[in-house]
Amino acid sequence: MIIFTKAELIKKLKKIAKIGWIPNAREGNHGGIGNTLEDLLGIKENNLPIPNAAEWELKTQRAETTSLTTLFHTEPSPRAIRFVPQILLPLYGWKHAEAGKKYGKKEMSFRQTIHGHNPSDRGFMVKIDRTQKKVLISFDFSKVAIKHKKWLNITKKRVGHLNELNPQPYWGFDDLKHKAGTKLLNCFYVQAEVKTENGKEFYKYSSILMLQKFNFEGFLKAIEEAKILVDFDARTGHNHGTKFRLRQDCLPMLYEKQTVVL
Repeated sequence: MIIFTKAELIKKLKKIAKIGWIPNAREGNHGGIGNTLEDLLGIKENNLPIPNAAEWELKTQRAETTSLTTLFHTEPSPRAIRFVPQILLPLYGWKHAEAGKKYGKKEMSFRQTIHGHNPSDRGFMVKIDRTQKKVLISFDFSKVAIKHKKWLNITKKRVGHLNELNPQPYWGFDDLKHKAGTKLLNCFYVQAEVKTENGKEFYKYSSILMLQKFNFEGFLKAIEEAKILVDFDARTGHNHGTKFRLRQDCLPMLYEKQTVVL
């Protein structure tokens, strides 16, 4: 087992960055950036063996990607209600695109990604109530796009009104802080440029940040600024879970201390 001090790890990462373009160590593996760096460091998975009071991990990302990173899965409260499959899907859902094809004719869908900056085209958004210490899911029928007018009329018949969700699904600050804090450990955040030659991927590790101490206020701000999004993915036959997802390059705002290594 290799044990690094932070200084030794920084020195090793800088040395790897100086190499330039490095071939993917794992053929056909989209997660090759992290795997290749782990191999170069001589470690397994992304847990960094640093003797410290806090746990550390290695996070890697393609420098030019626009894809969202899943931070964690967590269902809204009240949990006993099973809000997504029992209320949002049957009352506010819509016909699944594969209904009558891949699935049965009555297959419903509640699949959308929302945030705190503005409502989705179906009128849903995330709202933060600092007084109640809750992150809430809100519905405003006046924000529903014209193309969804038929769905809105059907929804009104199902629910009986078009007022705010009652009760509103939410995540309590304490629960969310614990969930995020246990997932967002101190980390070395490494971005790599990517190129392909003769069908093989090569990586150049070009940006390294040392991120320390999870910042919950930064987390809330990221939701309000649409940097963090809440992703619902439920259908009649299966709820794939509710996820909190992060936009590219926004990880540093979730930490109190950011140190540029490279």
